[in-house]
Amino acid sequence: MLLGIIFIIISNYFGIQMPLFVKTTVDNLIKSNLPQNFSSILILSLKIGGIYMLLSIGKGFFVFLTRQTIIITSRLIEFDLKNEIYSQYQRLDYAFFKKNNTGDLMNRISEDVGQVRQYLGPGIMYTINLIVLFSIVITEMLKINVQLTFFVLIPFPIMSFLVYKVSNKMNKLSSEVQKEQSNMSTIVQEIFSGIRVIKAYSRENEATNKFNHSADLYKFKNMKLVIVNAFFMPTIMFLIGLSTLLTIYLGGLLTFDNTITYGTIVAFMIMVNNLTWPFASVGWVTAINQRAAASQERINEFLKVNPEISNPSEEPFDFQGEIEFKNVCFTYPDSKIEAIKNLSFKIHKNETFAVVGRTGSGKSTIINLIMRQFDPTSGDIFIDGKNLKTVNLNSFRKQTGVVPQDVFLFSDTIENNIQFGLNNDKATLEELMNITKKVHVLHNIEAFPDKFQTLLGERGVNLSGGQKQRISIARALIGKPKLLVLDDCLSAVDTETEEMILSNLKHDNLTRTSIIVSHRISSIRNAQKIIVLEKGQKIEEGSHNELISQNNGTYAEMYRKQLIEKEN
Repeated sequence: MLLGIIFIIISNYFGIQMPLFVKTTVDNLIKSNLPQNFSSILILSLKIGGIYMLLSIGKGFFVFLTRQTIIITSRLIEFDLKNEIYSQYQRLDYAFFKKNNTGDLMNRISEDVGQVRQYLGPGIMYTINLIVLFSIVITEMLKINVQLTFFVLIPFPIMSFLVYKVSNKMNKLSSEVQKEQSNMSTIVQEIFSGIRVIKAYSRENEATNKFNHSADLYKFKNMKLVIVNAFFMPTIMFLIGLSTLLTIYLGGLLTFDNTITYGTIVAFMIMVNNLTWPFASVGWVTAINQRAAASQERINEFLKVNPEISNPSEEPFDFQGEIEFKNVCFTYPDSKIEAIKNLSFKIHKNETFAVVGRTGSGKSTIINLIMRQFDPTSGDIFIDGKNLKTVNLNSFRKQTGVVPQDVFLFSDTIENNIQFGLNNDKATLEELMNITKKVHVLHNIEAFPDKFQTLLGERGVNLSGGQKQRISIARALIGKPKLLVLDDCLSAVDTETEEMILSNLKHDNLTRTSIIVSHRISSIRNAQKIIVLEKGQKIEEGSHNELISQNNGTYAEMYRKQLIEKEN
């Protein structure tokens, strides 16, 4: 950046020499008699033109170097800023992403960073160029004639006043434009993500109208900004033109008493015109600066956010398999829904523990609390006798295989989606085949022409719901986790396939702790311990046989209903 400023100074030095050279040339030509023969005139013209061309090339060369330093620097800063924002997104916790929509997050790392780069590149470059050029030109003009310089510069304070008055208005409008663009990005992201639902309900027109409404608002707010911005250019051009007229008129008057020469008038006209673009760009640069200020403010909002949950320790942690809840309560901060109420239970090493309950009973919340996506509102969670808040969270999570209720697959090959479950190593083809066979999805994969190299669409759109769930389970198992968490992840497979998968996993469960969350009794009946939740409270606890023996119990009632449904 500093080198770019030096190049700006040098390029403007060459630039000021050009009108000074013209001044000297015009004055000399008027004082002396021009040669009469063609060859002498040609030689003189080539000499004058050659010197002017060299000065122009010198200026152009250093303008090139200016852009190669300042603009490249702005791109490098853009690169660093995007990485910084992305790292911050990775550092922030689950609660942050529940509060903020995806479109807004995307807009801040793309559009907002782009606006900041515009300021750090062209914005700074043209601003410094204006300061340097104005200083050099005014200095040279004062050297030539103070009186003429004073009159020529009369329009410039008016220009500065206009820039000052309008800049605040532009700042407010820029903020509004950026917010509406974030809203539009969010709408587009939601429409694309839910396109299958939109088409299934034939709601394309409603989706289009929603987007058009946001686009109209964006256009309206942008046009208000454009109108304010457009005011600058004609005003500045008029004021520069006024300076040129003053130069010709007053300069002409001063030549009558030989106060200045004709060459001085020509030089002044060139200098004033050299100020045309820098001053004409004031409005554009001001708009860039105001947009960048608004964008940087939006970026800083996220960069200043500290995660509510962070890794408390870097001390290595070796999970042995015990988990305990003691009087745990949890209330969602946004909705104020009390999801878990005074819950206590203990999971022993290598035990298969199951949680069952109706929709909204708090099953998935337990998983989120165990993985410390949230902290309890009150009560404590212990891992191997240590409070979860003191455990190395990264180390604990690396030893865990989680299959969430909302299965997510990346737009990548089936192999890479499964390999994602490994921390560092890479599984062999044989290992991939064994693990996918265990979850009863190998035959589906081999039916694809590219087998494990089959490229999945966004969120695994080219797979069925059951196939996505089974590949997600394979991803959790490939890393041989010490804790396996299955959050209602067999809901999309038939009971026969479910039975095969659970039977294959039963042997492995003897050497690891497993947690199965489900609303289907068939998924959890082989667990050593089962708890039944209702409105966030534990109402029953025991093994499958113990719970169905309680004829009036909730678990027994669910079992009977599901048995009847299966028979029908």
